[in-house]
Amino acid sequence: MARRTKRLWTDEEKRTICFQTTAPGVSVAQVARRYAVNANLIFKWLRDPRFAPEAEAGSGDGAQFLPVKIVQDTRELPAAPAAPAAEVGRIEIELAGGQRMRITGRYDPEALARLIRGLSA
Repeated sequence: MARRTKRLWTDEEKRTICFQTTAPGVSVAQVARRYAVNANLIFKWLRDPRFAPEAEAGSGDGAQFLPVKIVQDTRELPAAPAAPAAEVGRIEIELAGGQRMRITGRYDPEALARLIRGLSA
């Protein structure tokens, strides 16, 4: 009975194989069959940043952060009892394309700060 030997892949071979999984209509299983390797091994390589294919800049396929601009609201509000901004307030975020997101009422200032830091990172 022939003895199987462990195949050693160079880093460049791993990168080439991982890159082939990004082609439209190609599955990891197809690439694995092409190279006679287990698909789970390719998935392991894809999780490694050394071998994962670089995403094309501006491809628009994945989720992207949009620029956020925080502006002072200059409109006058009706007279109301003074309340801390964290309890009653309004937040308006203008997104690309002219869309706006408004948050009114109570909000957690720490959660808001984390959101803004996450959007600006």
